[in-house]
Amino acid sequence: MQPDNPYASTRGSITSKQLPPFDETIINKYNRSGPRYTSYPTALEFTPIPDRLETTALETKILQNRESRAPLSLYFHIPFCRHLCYYCACNKIITKKNSDSGDYLQYLIAEIALKRRLLSAPDGSEKPLVKQLHLGGGTPTFLRDEEIVKLWAFLHTQFEFLPEDEGDYSIEIDPRELGDNTLQTLRNLGFNRISLGVQDLDETVQIAVNRVHSAEMIENVLNEARKLGFGSINIDLIYGLPHQTPDTLGNTVQRIIEMSPDRLSVFNYAHLPERFKAQRQIKDEDLPTPADKLAMLGNTVNTLTEAGYQYIGIDHFAKPDDELAVAQRQGKLHRNFQGYTIMGDCDLLGFGVSSISQIANSNTRYILQNDTDLHTYQARIDKAKPNPLIMPAVKYIKTSIRDRLREYVIMNLLCHDYLDFKDVNQKFGIDAITYFIDEIQQLGTMQNNRLIDMDAAGIRVLPRGRLLGRNVAMVFDEYLKDKHNGHFSKVI
Repeated sequence: MQPDNPYASTRGSITSKQLPPFDETIINKYNRSGPRYTSYPTALEFTPIPDRLETTALETKILQNRESRAPLSLYFHIPFCRHLCYYCACNKIITKKNSDSGDYLQYLIAEIALKRRLLSAPDGSEKPLVKQLHLGGGTPTFLRDEEIVKLWAFLHTQFEFLPEDEGDYSIEIDPRELGDNTLQTLRNLGFNRISLGVQDLDETVQIAVNRVHSAEMIENVLNEARKLGFGSINIDLIYGLPHQTPDTLGNTVQRIIEMSPDRLSVFNYAHLPERFKAQRQIKDEDLPTPADKLAMLGNTVNTLTEAGYQYIGIDHFAKPDDELAVAQRQGKLHRNFQGYTIMGDCDLLGFGVSSISQIANSNTRYILQNDTDLHTYQARIDKAKPNPLIMPAVKYIKTSIRDRLREYVIMNLLCHDYLDFKDVNQKFGIDAITYFIDEIQQLGTMQNNRLIDMDAAGIRVLPRGRLLGRNVAMVFDEYLKDKHNGHFSKVI
């Protein structure tokens, strides 16, 4: 009998057998660049919204026509940092002026009001329902405590929020930039999840990337967060940084395991100084060799697996009882611009410079992005005050039913390591084997290498192939072209 949810996993909570010992030969064979698939089509397919009068209202129409019963996930981009991290690949604004956060907050509030007036509430309610909220950046805690309180209070005048024990309310934290009462303030407001950018605990590496903090500082933040009742704590690590060695990173991973975060994100450092100015501070000769990077990845994967963390996919690990791990085993995990999420039924509404929204209308999904330049973004918000036709988004993607089909395939492979042909046939009215015959043939080599298993029922990513899930998904990407390779990161 087929289960109710064909993507529910039989892996259970025993994580030690989820990933076999790291296989360097296989990783090297398939180590090619590819998207991280926080959307499909990816952000590389954005096109400018034309300035013609009849199209300037595009975002207005999208928000007005969204399904009011669909809950919302809100994302706020805070672009400011007080320190420049040399590994950074984002458009961040380095400043120590406290006035910057107050000015920016006013633009966020104006954008919230601008978009909220276009949103309908579900029947029986006066406000749209929010199930998830995330503050990212930059450094979101660049906002002063009282500014975060002000933002939170205004949001509650505009939206209805699930109780904190049902919703997912998170914020990224630089442990160096926490006020004495910031964690307590966040918890009092209803934030229930935090993410800490740690990257590495080795002092030599920290100095090389200009991000210095002690292990004791990180541990103190985690201990305080637990005492305050935060339900989930994530730590970010990076491998491939200057002066890192397999031994030094191994020491960092062991120390982090002792701190026992609920989730870990282990990212590959991609050195692209021609694209990212901050990275020009890093000398090529200080970077680890490809062989050492491979060893770092392998050791980290093996160590975290042995420590009981479940590999979720694309750099992410979680304890077996964490919501992400539970959702994956239940076949309810999703992926969007906020990464892996349990809130797959939400429309994503982004606020702030460079933020991205994903709004579904019938069989079409629109992906919208605000301007990536702070001053241009602010100028658009100013112009919108007297002219309601002007909206923050400047780029968009309109997905077709063909895109939605391939998105469904790619996301199920990345979230659940499985594609159920019967499920796809029922949802999209196709014969999946015939429709994807070319892709199935391309996967033949991976099947021969025992990375996947294919039969009449579907395609399953085997434990040996889970670290290469992106490679499997890329076969189904119609937009993937050689011209994009420079924009993607490799497995290692």
